[in-house]
Amino acid sequence: MTMSLWEPMRELITVRDMMDRLLEESFVPARRRWEREDRSPRRLPVDVYTTEDEIVVQAPMPGVNPEEVDITMEGDTLTIKGEVKAPVENVDYVMQERWYGPFSRSLVINVPVDPDKIEATFENGLLTVVIPKAEEVKPKAIKVRTKK
Repeated sequence: MTMSLWEPMRELITVRDMMDRLLEESFVPARRRWEREDRSPRRLPVDVYTTEDEIVVQAPMPGVNPEEVDITMEGDTLTIKGEVKAPVENVDYVMQERWYGPFSRSLVINVPVDPDKIEATFENGLLTVVIPKAEEVKPKAIKVRTKK
């Protein structure tokens, strides 16, 4: 059994947030989730993991044409940009939760890499970028010799 400190202010803030949302939805015309006031690019969600030899970045992009995705490596920064095309127009949606518009994500890679060998693949709506680590950061196995 774990014990945690009860913080009543946290619960009050949650109730306040719920009341704010309720009042806002009642009196302010609701925007769709995908609409943004500033029309800035959305932040692309990614998964990043490393192995001994490479850094792998995966990003879901359902409905995006792979030829329209822009991937650049400038210095130590990997940038992925693209756009989800607008949904069907001239219809009355009963529900619309998917967002559309431009997206972008920049990641600082803090390990020396070999930019000439970066590869990107696109399969079933999942972009995978494989970034090989530079030789100087790869682990080196050192054999132990015995004196005879």
